[in-house]
Amino acid sequence: MNMVVCVKRVPDTSESEVHIDASGKDIDKSRLSFGINECDNYAVEEAIQIKERLEGNVTVISLGGKDSDEVIRMALAKGGDDAIRLEDDAFAGGDALAVAKALAGAVKGLEYDIVFTGALTDDDGYAAVPVALAELLGVPHATYVKKVEILEPGKKAKVGRELEGGLMEFLEIDMPCVLGIQTGINEPRYASFKGIKQAAKKEIAVKSAADLGLDAADIGEAGSWAV
Repeated sequence: MNMVVCVKRVPDTSESEVHIDASGKDIDKSRLSFGINECDNYAVEEAIQIKERLEGNVTVISLGGKDSDEVIRMALAKGGDDAIRLEDDAFAGGDALAVAKALAGAVKGLEYDIVFTGALTDDDGYAAVPVALAELLGVPHATYVKKVEILEPGKKAKVGRELEGGLMEFLEIDMPCVLGIQTGINEPRYASFKGIKQAAKKEIAVKSAADLGLDAADIGEAGSWAV
């Protein structure tokens, strides 16, 4: 099983006052602490658990500057194998669709059975990236997933989706596919000291828009529909 996990470094605003920055388009992040997006943390754990049961490879992808290496290496320390960071000024200011375009550009160059993302992010909460990513890749998807059962490795899975009112919808999905993971699907592990040391030595491949064959007009703020 070859799996890709998309992770994002986000600010923790749970106990902090949030102020709009000078641009009027973002928040002032100068006094905020950062970490991995909560849903993404569960996505990492789900991919690693499947790898442990069925063997395979887990590639971690993140869009952001060098600060994102922190969350990438933590995912590697927990059991990820390879890592790609997407960094380019052209990616800045992108909405969910623009982000999905960048991620799709990276994923298309990989062999994968499942792409895991968080169902939504803590900072913008659009919940649109997994759906848009699947459409761009031309593969089936399910989001708000709280249960994953591999029926046929590399071919078919059964997933349970969380609906309103505590209901669950179960469906079978063909691979390759994109799954947006909801919190509570598992219990994310802590990285071991050995894992952290090993992750520190792993290479993080940095790719630009040009490396992915992407036009700057289609990504970032220029390629965003939500303005």
